[in-house]
Amino acid sequence: MAWEELLKEAEEACRMAGDMLSKNIDSSREISYKGAVDLVTDFDKRSQDVILSHLSSRFPDHDFLAEEDISERGGSEYRWIIDPIDGTTNYAHNLPIFCVSIALEWKSEIVCGAVYDPMRKEMFSAIKGKGSVLNEQRIRISMTDDLDKSLLATGFPYDVRESEVNNIDHFSNFATRVQAIRRCGSAALDLCYVACGRFDGFWELKLNPWDVAAGILIVEGSGGRVTGFRGGRTTHFGKNLLASNGLIHEQMIQVLKLGKQL
Repeated sequence: MAWEELLKEAEEACRMAGDMLSKNIDSSREISYKGAVDLVTDFDKRSQDVILSHLSSRFPDHDFLAEEDISERGGSEYRWIIDPIDGTTNYAHNLPIFCVSIALEWKSEIVCGAVYDPMRKEMFSAIKGKGSVLNEQRIRISMTDDLDKSLLATGFPYDVRESEVNNIDHFSNFATRVQAIRRCGSAALDLCYVACGRFDGFWELKLNPWDVAAGILIVEGSGGRVTGFRGGRTTHFGKNLLASNGLIHEQMIQVLKLGKQL
């Protein structure tokens, strides 16, 4: 099956789950905690069920890796990596900044991915080697080449209260060197916003593969650059992630060197 056909199924699953979430954002929900600040709602599980039902019905032999305790390996060369709600804390507080993210891994390489923001009806997607699109229109990274004039995004790990490697030092170091920093609460959307030029760069640590698998491909497909904090090659399993338009990448690395790294 062509990557285009597989991507269409990922996009359809994103829409189905995302539209269910948007319709229920003001509904009451059950909230439980996986850590001091790491929460999960019953809608995370409902969204994941919608996605798994759709994809498993079409690809019964494929494997799955999803945020809510799903890691199914049956020996397939294909594995779907799923985040049913990226921005769960926002969603739990009725803050309409969240998305659904789905990527397809083939032989350990991400070959297509989709990130859907149901509140804005924005579908970001990419196929490896074929560029990135927003609602089927090609997108490109920004042309900002001076860190001093850049708008960056970041987030904080869930162990921010317990670990000294918590991004607060990096945030402080960047705050005096850039135009502004935004903390939206969804790594997948942050990456997509780098891809379409809304942000010039993004950094975060202690991420999971479902947070970034689709977003990395979308950034790279739009002409952006993705590495670890030191500038080396990384994957969706890397714990330190730096994404940018490429033009300010080395400048960001120099600032990241001043803080704690994993």
